[in-house]
Amino acid sequence: MDFFDVHTHSFSLDKNVFSILNTYPNSLDFTQPFSIGIHPWYLTIDKIEEELVFVENKLQGKNCFALGECGLDKLIAVDFELQREVFKKQIQISEKYKKPLIIHCVKAYQEIIEIKKEVKPTQVWILHGFNKNKQLAESFLKNGIILSFGSAIIKNKKLQEVFLELPISSLLLETDASDIEIQEIYQKASEIKNSSLKDLQAAIHQNFKRIFIQ
Repeated sequence: MDFFDVHTHSFSLDKNVFSILNTYPNSLDFTQPFSIGIHPWYLTIDKIEEELVFVENKLQGKNCFALGECGLDKLIAVDFELQREVFKKQIQISEKYKKPLIIHCVKAYQEIIEIKKEVKPTQVWILHGFNKNKQLAESFLKNGIILSFGSAIIKNKKLQEVFLELPISSLLLETDASDIEIQEIYQKASEIKNSSLKDLQAAIHQNFKRIFIQ
């Protein structure tokens, strides 16, 4: 594989792309490589226990590469304590089955770091769709959280400056829900890093193997 897309909502048919398809408990197709989690946007109290069991079952499949996306979001109406409770339960499942955790986080960055310090997980945590400042990026990296960047690096100059300063060993790339192909994100990432595309591909491949292939 030449390109690794660690978080996408649309599976690539390109044989040179390895995609991890983001799924939910109500998804129907688990035939491709996937991650599965209970997203904070879709939390409903009466379904939580049933969905946690479903996630745990799916996590044991050979095509499942990670638990997620899951996490915390302060811009939604869902009770924050409920979000925190369900996030912690998913961390436990991630640990039980030794799967990396893909995190959705909106305005709850310190809470994510605090929870990581509290539970001391052995599995890798990946904050997907990172698009914040260097100080926050360094705070996550200092606490052992990998950052995944998406299409925002193509046009966001400030984010490009952040990406340039970070060690490639702590980075991954993704398409998320964008229409932009992972190849284009790789190309821009290599330009920002003043690296050849081939060298960037090799570095991301190493990161992918270290995190997802156990």
